[in-house]
Amino acid sequence: MKEILVVEPTEQLQNMVLDLERAGFRVRTCSNEEAGKRLTAGEQFDAVLINRMDEADDASISKLAGDDQKSSRHATIAIMRMDQVAQLDPALPVDDFVIFPFAAEELLARVRCGIERRADDDDGNILRCGDLTIDQASYQVFLGSRPIELTYKEYELLRFLAQNQDRVCTRETLLNRVWGYDFYGGARTVDVHIRRVRGKIEDGGHSLIETVRNVGYRLRAG
Repeated sequence: MKEILVVEPTEQLQNMVLDLERAGFRVRTCSNEEAGKRLTAGEQFDAVLINRMDEADDASISKLAGDDQKSSRHATIAIMRMDQVAQLDPALPVDDFVIFPFAAEELLARVRCGIERRADDDDGNILRCGDLTIDQASYQVFLGSRPIELTYKEYELLRFLAQNQDRVCTRETLLNRVWGYDFYGGARTVDVHIRRVRGKIEDGGHSLIETVRNVGYRLRAG
């Protein structure tokens, strides 16, 4: 399910939140730009909608958009009044804007297009496996919207499995590709790191990495 953050959903925007939820989006809200910056820094969203009708600071919007919009993981859409359009800074790092009041159909179309464009831009750097997302450009890993902290070797191990998802990777292959051909450790090294990665990305009822007995491991795509 796509997740959207709405920054400053004032009373006049409550119907917008309901429209997004009815359309199948998971909606999170926060009361101001500072709270939004904290959320976007630590979690992954597909789109961020910013209420700019009360003259939100452009610097705050830039932070919410990720400063460098080309490398941002989410689409950023500003909600504005018609009289604000002429003063819109063309350098403001937003993907789109919508003029209030707006029809639900227009809002949903802009949100979906923004998410699709961002996904197209990211596809070369993003690996996905179920709820697991690996951003190879930023070395970040997310399970749903939750960031996962991995060591460098844990990250490289998980990334290699994701690049070869649904394929069995032998312990020897993992040693050679992750640790290098001149590494003198044994298969136990792989097993220990697999156990650590599992502890960070799996829960009791949800297994992503499958053990193939006497052979190696496989990351299941579904």
